[in-house]
Amino acid sequence: MQIITLTSDLGLKDYYVASVKARLLQELPSAHCIDISHHIKPFDSIEAAFQLRSCFHQFPSGTVHLIGVDCEPYLPYKLQPGQPENSLIYPCIMEFQGQFVICSDNGFIGAFLGIDVPNALYRYKNIEQYPEQWNFMLKNCFIGLAKNVVAKKPMTEFCEPVTKFKRAFTPIPQIEHNLIIGNVIYIDTFGNIITNILKSDFERFGLDVPFTISYQKRNDDIDTISKAYNDVPMGDRVAIFNEDQRLEIAINRGANAGSGGANKLFGVRLGESVRVTFFPRGSVQKLSSLL
Repeated sequence: MQIITLTSDLGLKDYYVASVKARLLQELPSAHCIDISHHIKPFDSIEAAFQLRSCFHQFPSGTVHLIGVDCEPYLPYKLQPGQPENSLIYPCIMEFQGQFVICSDNGFIGAFLGIDVPNALYRYKNIEQYPEQWNFMLKNCFIGLAKNVVAKKPMTEFCEPVTKFKRAFTPIPQIEHNLIIGNVIYIDTFGNIITNILKSDFERFGLDVPFTISYQKRNDDIDTISKAYNDVPMGDRVAIFNEDQRLEIAINRGANAGSGGANKLFGVRLGESVRVTFFPRGSVQKLSSLL
């Protein structure tokens, strides 16, 4: 079964997603279409990268991912006098871990990869010759590229190999003596606060070292990592390592549509700092209990 995923900032109020899927069914009638999200913040390629990377490893080899976020090309005819050529933005096909990502080179690739490198990267420069593809790229350009990928058409027949790509700014934790300073990188529908701090960052300090997680409201510090939300009473704050092994701060049974998620109750916003301070042994629950 050929899997095609869709990630976009189109929302679901309008007909746009239906139009994309209709074209997809015409061009690849046997493909199975899976929506990652259509509620990406408009033009936010970093959020799109986070959403796809968080579930990417769960898809089988050969999956093709289409990213319809900030994807209009910036072609040579748009260059102003003195503007460098690296301002140009073309559609790209990236091969990574046996899967394919079709997107524009607008920073998404760098945000998605982090410190990793693609297995191969191709630029669809031929789009200069097809102005009918310049608008609604997800529908009018990316589906055609996906069709070529699924048909195993040689990439060099319609693209050129490249090694450079743009990098959007993605913060990484600062790790100092007995201290990790991370950032809130995503707030989900429930108001759960997801950080860029990984379980492996904790483990660098040892599995038995006590710690305190602090953020906007210092009286809401957390000194325990729980295995699940229900490890604490309903309405209490909780910290877990989610399935992506990222530090997540939540309210058990809290949600923004109900009693309020962690972001609202704690006054935490996207991009704000989260600090993990490690202390001498013996004062709080050990991380080794999670293993």
